[in-house]
Amino acid sequence: MIRWRSGTVTALRRSWAGAVELDVDLPDGTRMRALAYPHLVGTPEPGDRVLLNAGALLMGLGTGGYALVVALPDRLPPDPPQAGDTRDAGHLVKARYTPLQPILLGVDEEASPHRAVLAAADDLGGLPVVTADLHSALPAILAGVRADAPAARVAYVLTDGGALPAWFSRTLAGLRGHLVGTVSVGQAFGGDLEASTLHTGLLAARHVLHADVAVVAQGPGNLGTGTRWGFSGVAVGEAVNAIATLGGRPVGSLRISAADARPRHQGVSHHSITAYGRVALAPAELVVPDGLDPDLAAEVDAALAPLAARHRIVRVATDGLDAALRESVVPLSTMGRGLDGDHAYFLAAAAAGRHAASLLG
Repeated sequence: MIRWRSGTVTALRRSWAGAVELDVDLPDGTRMRALAYPHLVGTPEPGDRVLLNAGALLMGLGTGGYALVVALPDRLPPDPPQAGDTRDAGHLVKARYTPLQPILLGVDEEASPHRAVLAAADDLGGLPVVTADLHSALPAILAGVRADAPAARVAYVLTDGGALPAWFSRTLAGLRGHLVGTVSVGQAFGGDLEASTLHTGLLAARHVLHADVAVVAQGPGNLGTGTRWGFSGVAVGEAVNAIATLGGRPVGSLRISAADARPRHQGVSHHSITAYGRVALAPAELVVPDGLDPDLAAEVDAALAPLAARHRIVRVATDGLDAALRESVVPLSTMGRGLDGDHAYFLAAAAAGRHAASLLG
């Protein structure tokens, strides 16, 4: 359960949209690196007492290695300016029934300016939607789209398999201005738009953000147990079903690697095989980049052969994609490996983005 700590803020470190890093000294003389979300708990200052949830940090779990600020108990933030007894500012509750549940304005609820649009929306109109099981694929997919369609409007649909606050992602902070917006769906929150379900989020990307291409992926800090089914990213198979149900075009960004030391993630990750081979009931276009090392290419082809009965396997030329990846506006990193450390992974994501761009006509 929760491992509580109380300490004093000694220094503020990096900050980005929606998040602040800080150093916290504990009464026993130890120091912890912590992360605060000012929208939830207020903005910490040196000298503030903070309550921390330190469990994941103490166990060495998760992306980032932080204790999380639960409260500034001696200096609570003011109430939001909106009236607290009406639904005029929204009534969509996320991270429901946890102590820090935020109440937000859903994109399709009565008080939303987009209510009428989404009340009538029922189809994506062929929108290409790239699905990826790791958050780290997002900037590479974007680079692939931009390589061939630099003016394309790309929206990100943040699912709740990883970090729930969009603010946790430094990648998203760095991509502000390069995406037309982020829609946080399910229990995730902190996007430019809030949606209660993936279906509503996809419709909002198409009809509110007017995206030409959408990307669906969980936030950073995914959950995995080393088993076939025990990985939060297999939900991309359910995303394929939602996209197809709404009349979109699912494009699968496969998790391909020759660098991952774990055999289950070499070639095509077993998670991609499970998501697209077992969870996705609707057909998708699964993208394989040309130019892979011959041994890796043969391993990928063998892994995907059983999926070809349901899905279309698409081979995509990769000329120019390495340069596009090296010009990414945010650093590329997956499982601690950069572009040169896991080139096939990022190339596969960029190829999926290039294929989505080719569907724009």
